[in-house]
Parts: sequence; structure tokens; C-alpha cells
Amino acid sequence: MHYLLIDKNPQMIEAWNMFFADRTDVKVLLGDITNVSCDAIVSPANSFGFMDGGVDYAISERLGWDLQEKLQKQIKALPESELLVGTALVMETNDEIIPHLIVAPTMRVPTNFNISTSLNAYLAMKAALIKAINHEKIEYVAIPGFCTGVGRMPPETAARQMFFAYKEIVLGEKMDFDGFGDAQKYHWKINPSGMIYTH
Repeated sequence: MHYLLIDKNPQMIEAWNMFFADRTDVKVLLGDITNVSCDAIVSPANSFGFMDGGVDYAISERLGWDLQEKLQKQIKALPESELLVGTALVMETNDEIIPHLIVAPTMRVPTNFNISTSLNAYLAMKAALIKAINHEKIEYVAIPGFCTGVGRMPPETAARQMFFAYKEIVLGEKMDFDGFGDAQKYHWKINPSGMIYTH
């Protein structure tokens, strides 16, 4: 598998390079995800499949607005009637240059409330990577910065979360906790700016 981390924000590129610099299977590029040629690109959508804002707007413009309708139909057919953060699905696009779209929600609905303190980038990255790795026709996937647009998550926080997900799913560094305290410490390590307790 080959992974392209691509974003228009130079700060996102700088943050990714901090974490992925020594990974030969990962390429970091400043650019437009809709202009790449690959087996799949990842949409950092929302749980209800609205693709009319941010990166998703650009994807809809590039691959066709009918994708939004198809996606929402698939989501409504799910038992939950929504695509939960931490899950993903793969769609065929009928596009020769970008034949697949991996939809991995980074938020339930478009919002910036509490996104920067969440683990949503980590959860979405895990879901997207699992789908890519287990799909027989995907060997090269392009991924944008997660939660940094509407969600306003700082690029370094997003990059850290995406790297932790990469370590677990791609490198096989699985979580193994002896107790609740260890799980809590790991949770905080993924997003040091998040809060464990409010009181």
C-alpha cells in the first residue's frame, strides 16, 4: 500500500512531516486532492453524507454531485441510518482517474464545537485505513487533513492523531492496556489538548 497525505494548507504539510518523515510508504504533498491520480481518495465527510462544504464540496465538483445522493442512500440503508465517526464505507465513482471514494466521517454533523478536543481525526483515519487495506482494488490512497477545516482542529493535533491511527492499523502497533489508567493515558497522548475531566 502507498499513502498520499495531501492538503492545500502548508501548516498541515509541516505537521505531517513531523510525524511521517521517515515512512517510505507515505508521501506528503501540498496540493489539491481532487487533482491526483490514485485508486481512492478519502472524503472527511459527516455521518449523514452531506458533501457540499469544504473538501467534500471540491470532491463533489470533481466526481459529480450524484455521489452525494448515492452516499446518502447507502447511509440511510444502514441499521443506524448514519455513518458513525470511526466507521467508513467505499463507493465506486465510475471515474477512470479516481475510481473509488472512501467516506470516513470526521464529525457527526458539520460543526466546530468540541472537534478540536476530540479524537475524531484518529477514529476517522483508522476507519479509512482499514477500508483501504482490505479492499482488493485499492493500493494507492490519497488522504486530506482531517478535522482542520470546519472542525478547526490544529494541524499538529490532526497529524498526531492520524499518525497514531497509522501506527495501529498499518504498522500493527495494537493497543494493549493493563488497566483503565493506561487507556486513559493513551487517550490523552493522542490529543494532549483534549480534556479528560471537566470537574
